[in-house]
Formats: sequence, C-alpha cells, structure tokens
Amino acid sequence: MALPGLLLLLGGCASISNDFASLGNAIFPPTGAEVGEWATDFTNPELQQRGLVLLGTAPWAGTEQYQQLYRSCIEGPWDPLVKAAAIKALGSHGDPDDALLIASELENEYPYVRTEAAKSLQRLHDPRVQDTLWQRLVVEEDQGVQIELAIALGQYPSDAVFQALVLELENRELAVNLAAADSLRCLTGVDHGIDAIEWLAWYDANPKPFANEEVYLYPVYTRPLGFLDWINIFNPTIWEKPGLPRGLEVRTVRSTRDGGPAQTQDGS
Repeated sequence: MALPGLLLLLGGCASISNDFASLGNAIFPPTGAEVGEWATDFTNPELQQRGLVLLGTAPWAGTEQYQQLYRSCIEGPWDPLVKAAAIKALGSHGDPDDALLIASELENEYPYVRTEAAKSLQRLHDPRVQDTLWQRLVVEEDQGVQIELAIALGQYPSDAVFQALVLELENRELAVNLAAADSLRCLTGVDHGIDAIEWLAWYDANPKPFANEEVYLYPVYTRPLGFLDWINIFNPTIWEKPGLPRGLEVRTVRSTRDGGPAQTQDGS
C-alpha cells in the first residue's frame, strides 16, 4: 500500500508545483526579450509556439520585423503547432494582403491549423479570398473549421457567399447552422433563422438583398474571471473587444454580435 500512496503524493506535489508555476507566470509574465528569444528558436517547436502565442497578444508585436517572422513561420515546413501560432499572430498584427497567405493554409492537413487560418481571416478583409473561403466551407469536414469559415464569410456580400451559407443551414451540426444564419443576418439585415427555404424565397424576391447589410465585427473570446485573474493586480486581465477587420472600410458600425447602437468607425 505504500507504493500507491507514494505515487499519489508525488502526483499531488507535481500538480501543486504546476499551479505555483502558473501563478508565477500570471503575476510575473516573461519579458519582451524572453518572448522574442522563444519565438525565434527554430530548434524548439514547443518553446517557439509559446513565444508566438504571446507575441500574438502583445500590442507592440505588430511591426514589420515581427510580421516577417510570422510569415516565415507560416511559409516554412515548420511544426504545425508553430504554424498555427504564427497564423494567429499574423491575423492579429498583419496587413490585409496577408489574407492571401493565411488563406493558403485552409488546405492544411491539420484541422487546428485550418481553424486558426479561418479565425485569422475574420480579422483581415481582402475580397480576393472570399471565393477560397466559401469553396472551402462547402467541402470542409471538420465542424470547428466550418463554424469559423461561416463566421468569416459574414463580411463578403455576394451571391456565391449567400448560397454557400444557405447550404450550410442543412448541415447536420446545429452550431454550423447557427454560425451560417448569423452571417446571413449580417449580410442582409434580416433574420430567417436556420430555415433554408425561407432564406432562398426571400433572396429570390429581393433584387438588392444586401442593401441593409450590417457592418461585420470579428468575434472575440471571453470567459469569467478566475481566481488568478482577480489577484493578479500587476498584470490585470483585459478582454479584447469586437472590431472591424483590417481592410474593411465603413462609415458607420452597428455591432453584429450584441445588437448595440450604431457607432462611428473610431468607436464614438
């Protein structure tokens, strides 16, 4: 009986050690120099991924030098986790033209790489990728990727995009149906839920279906604040707000996520 007890004790110690490590990282995050060293360490994929993830959330990591790093990590034959982290970082800091490079990864063999590509294309607007997006949507088999592709298409009003989204209303997964319906509502300003027949009938009866298009805002991730968030007074948790994709120019903004009041592009 002593051996199982010893193993349990060691496992508990390891868990406590990891908890304290997480606490230390939350209160005293790595310096910018450390993050830069990790992100450029091409000999250690795990460490490089961590560095790229941190750069993706750093407001100062959007200069051309950093953008070139992200592009290199996407273009090269690197570890897929490194590639996914670089895609996410480039989506956060890149230029509209980077949408083409990111869209090329929608063919990647790994679903989590395709997922990050689809999410990043929600933040970068380039009409040249809309055909790639909807064509990928109708053949994609991974539910998570389908959802993100459907969300990304909410910024591209065209007949092909509309038809592809209506097709996804027949998808077996309700989450995909809802994502497609939300993008259709954003594109048209009307709401027919997940009823494909009603959407098609409405579309055929309206010669200008996108006349009341709402302005697309990319979605962001939030969660309830945890214990470490509340006690971390040195590095408080600040949630990102939905915003316009770079490259999408509009005069007014009405939230497509919370039904809020109209705003100007600068948020006033």
